[in-house]
Amino acid sequence: MAIDFEIPEDAKAIRERVRRWVHEECIPAEKRLVDRESFKVVLAELRAKARSQGLWSPFIPKEYGGMGLGPLANALVQMELGESHLGALSMNSQGPDDATMLTLLAHGTDFQKEKYLKPLLNGEKRVCYSMTEKAAGADATGMQTRAVKDGKGNYVLNGEKWFSSAASAADLAVVMAMTNPDAPRHQRYSTFIVELPNPGYIIKRDIATMAAEGPLSHIMGGGHSEIEIKDLVVPEENLLGGEGNGFNMGQHRLAYGRLRHGMHNVALAQRALDLAVKHVTSRETFGQKLSKRQGVQWMLADCASELYMARLMLLHIAYKAEKGMDLRQENSIAKVFLANMVHKVVDTAIQLHGALGYSRDTPLAAWYTHIRSQRLVDGPDEVHRWTTGRNVIRAFERDGTSAAAAGGDLL
Repeated sequence: MAIDFEIPEDAKAIRERVRRWVHEECIPAEKRLVDRESFKVVLAELRAKARSQGLWSPFIPKEYGGMGLGPLANALVQMELGESHLGALSMNSQGPDDATMLTLLAHGTDFQKEKYLKPLLNGEKRVCYSMTEKAAGADATGMQTRAVKDGKGNYVLNGEKWFSSAASAADLAVVMAMTNPDAPRHQRYSTFIVELPNPGYIIKRDIATMAAEGPLSHIMGGGHSEIEIKDLVVPEENLLGGEGNGFNMGQHRLAYGRLRHGMHNVALAQRALDLAVKHVTSRETFGQKLSKRQGVQWMLADCASELYMARLMLLHIAYKAEKGMDLRQENSIAKVFLANMVHKVVDTAIQLHGALGYSRDTPLAAWYTHIRSQRLVDGPDEVHRWTTGRNVIRAFERDGTSAAAAGGDLL
């Protein structure tokens, strides 16, 4: 039986529509962003136009107002949206809102869907996810924030959170806390929906990072906040998914977040490669175009190869998702590969631009400082490599072969 790599015509058509949207609307609109007010105006215009064209919340079912795309079509869309930092925002597909919408769809009560999911779906509110803590880092089972019932229909939370992305722009927070320290390790934690601002959820600061920051960095969701949680009262009706299910829900949402980051990395890498090709085909040194030099051609070839492998990875994972197959191993492999891929491609594009690439006259330098985070977010590379290697060993111990866990049984 032949393996069919043909993408369905309807998915191709959607990809082409979104590609045009990004290039004709989002990238030109980037030049209009000056301050907070201009961002609000530009984003409102883009969103109104996107909704009128049916380009809204790609992965959300149609009955909830989205496009109802499956994993494959959504992957194709996300691999276009990442070319512009207004892409996902314009179609209400930005993180961490997207993963929270999916979590509420799957686990939210009717009350929670009406009060919290609905405004997220409409693009009226934004949400942040508060799981990571300084002491625990990548080990989510090491978090110390506690949630205790007060006997009055509430939980009271105390603790701290670290690198809560988009907290400074959020209207809601999804907070994970320990509810039962005596339960099995992965059943100790629960998730709560918190309305912001809240006196018990204190944003101590937006953590300064190596990423280039501008006046719009935080409002667009680029900020990472340090949070103090002090006597934070949360009604029991805001418990999401039931007690003890916070860790598993968190891993599910992070799995989607890793893929979304990877999809956007492909788009950003493609735009960086396009900039590099445009530059080397117009720039002359020592009497000839840069594009005529074999060394330059090889650098472009390496970038094209990385992007080819990246797209195949994501399309294969989307295929497995469509079929309801286990994709945890592939997800970890792709997370590491895609984070390093975009770093290599943008770095090469900077090198091919020479001093111009190092300057702020192109977006490459700012992209470079931002994408370095991709090897840390959603679990650092080392954790995913550890997980991948451990699965290879387990497969061998179980079956006498590591082929399946190493990718030998791709389908």
